[in-house]
Amino acid sequence: MSDHHAAPSADRIFFFEPLTVQVDDFSSSGFILDIGGGGEGIIGLLKGRDVVAIDTSKQELEEAPAGPLKIVMDARDLQFLDGTFATATAFFSLMYLKSRQDQQKVLDEVYRVIQPGGQFLIWDMGVSPRPEGEDRDICATRLRISVGGAQTIGTGYGQPWPPDRRDLAYYLELAAAAGFRAIEQREDGRLLFLRLEKP
Repeated sequence: MSDHHAAPSADRIFFFEPLTVQVDDFSSSGFILDIGGGGEGIIGLLKGRDVVAIDTSKQELEEAPAGPLKIVMDARDLQFLDGTFATATAFFSLMYLKSRQDQQKVLDEVYRVIQPGGQFLIWDMGVSPRPEGEDRDICATRLRISVGGAQTIGTGYGQPWPPDRRDLAYYLELAAAAGFRAIEQREDGRLLFLRLEKP
């Protein structure tokens, strides 16, 4: 959602243990809206020209692999008509929105542009507020991402400590408030996955 590669001083970063993320192919029809699809462009690597990748950062989109249609756009104000997409994705991008209000706006907007019966797939990292006594500003995780079983990418994602606990229950609340129903949910340590459906 924002500049994933902004590099604070290393001594200001608290690193959690590394995570391994398996991103399997999934069925979809028509174009897939990928929220925060710049940077590594994981969904674009998996689904290629079927993807419409949006990001607020032109540089992030320029760095992403070729294939998807790339558009500079804010997910809190999607410039698409209602019911445009059957599928949307967000791969480690909701975490970059600082406030619950902004995250709710994204869920609401995705709900609006998804067709009835459509799905929203979310991969993200569960994080709690900064522990007492911890003075580092940023919490981060290094990831090994297996994309469709065909290639493995090493990267890392970091964010300021959130103001509240952002776990699976947190994202389920946002999803329900937007109107989605959860049809699949997994929480493996700090790794979160949700498959949401618009009724």
